[in-house]
Amino acid sequence: MSQSEKDPYTELASLEAKLDTLIAQFNLMKSENKSLKVKQDALVKEKAKLLEKTTLAKARVEAMIARLKAMEHDS
Repeated sequence: MSQSEKDPYTELASLEAKLDTLIAQFNLMKSENKSLKVKQDALVKEKAKLLEKTTLAKARVEAMIARLKAMEHDS
């Protein structure tokens, strides 16, 4: 039986099965994408907090160094 002689109902069933598979894959990807976006948002917020803490720590260390230098010059 050649390709053109296939039963149309069999072809339709095959196409429906492929479509169902594609829909399932699409829904999985959509769910994974949403999850990744949530994780990315959390990581961006965490990075911002860490940068803020680093900046604050740097400022405090620089202030301590300045005070130490000032004490050195006073003695």
